[in-house]
Amino acid sequence: MFRSRRAGLVRRLWRQRCAAPGPEDGPGALKPAAHALFKKLKDEELELLVQAVESRGAREAGCVRVARGEPRGAKQALPPQVLLCRLYRWPDLRQPHELKHLGCGPGAGGCGDAAALCCNPHHFSRLAAPETPPPPYSKTCCSGAARPDAPEPPGTQLPEFGYNRAERRDTSLSRSTVRDGYWCKLAYWEHRTRVGRLYAVHEASVNVFCELPQGSGFCLGQLRAAHRSEAVRRARGKIGRGLLLSREPGGVWAYNRSEHPIFVSSPTLGPPGARGLAVHKVLPGYAVKVFDYERAGCLAGWRHPGDGPCDPNSVRISFAKGWGPCYSRQFITSCPCWLEILLDQPR
Repeated sequence: MFRSRRAGLVRRLWRQRCAAPGPEDGPGALKPAAHALFKKLKDEELELLVQAVESRGAREAGCVRVARGEPRGAKQALPPQVLLCRLYRWPDLRQPHELKHLGCGPGAGGCGDAAALCCNPHHFSRLAAPETPPPPYSKTCCSGAARPDAPEPPGTQLPEFGYNRAERRDTSLSRSTVRDGYWCKLAYWEHRTRVGRLYAVHEASVNVFCELPQGSGFCLGQLRAAHRSEAVRRARGKIGRGLLLSREPGGVWAYNRSEHPIFVSSPTLGPPGARGLAVHKVLPGYAVKVFDYERAGCLAGWRHPGDGPCDPNSVRISFAKGWGPCYSRQFITSCPCWLEILLDQPR
């Protein structure tokens, strides 16, 4: 009975495999290695793996652990995390250094411990390369701030972009929120209007999503607005599982959990001395270091050319829509749905 149960789990796993990039490197080539790995997993870990791959990461499954340093035979030449990520997420993945652990386990910087390594493919993201974004995002773009001479449409609220006066104006922030020691506050915007209150983040990581059956975090689907354009409604429909923000040693990372790209602008993403903020496209399943504390230390007195003062400890992320000189949307305030991350002063 137990053998047939395991065989059923393996069959379910094999039905979830990715399409292969080519016949010379098809999923059949990975089948012996995958079966060799499945034999090493305990029943409960095999079930966790089934939950993760069948829900495509939407369900919060636990770690699937494999002993570190265990010798691999000829059938399993790939590291287990690379093998499963190739099988269920990225068929073109080649090396472990292309992956990044997500902050979802007990160990700092990722899941697993000294004795075992987690190989749950949805506990990993793929590293983006912000220094070489695909065109046209390689060009430096203006920040989301509106030009000083731009007229303000009636009935809208222009973003403050982390000015101190924004906090004074926001009556939704309680004294306890400021006193408790958050590491960032999140503001959700639709075009030029902020929707809902500022969301203070105290945990090391936070999910930002629109509609998610399971999980916790900043749910944009619960935020109500008096009037929403059709463009905003379409963009909100693409947020889905959204993104994961995590504070780690040295900086802040964003992992795109949705099925559509996100676009990121940060003072520490572009090259030193750049005339403006670069806007980077982050594909689904990829992660990027959106803020670097060490580089931020060199931004004292930083000003965005042409736009006046701007908080150097803030990051802006647009869902599904990009902006910049190559777009009809010159500023992030023209994007239907976007997120402003107001970071506490790095320590």
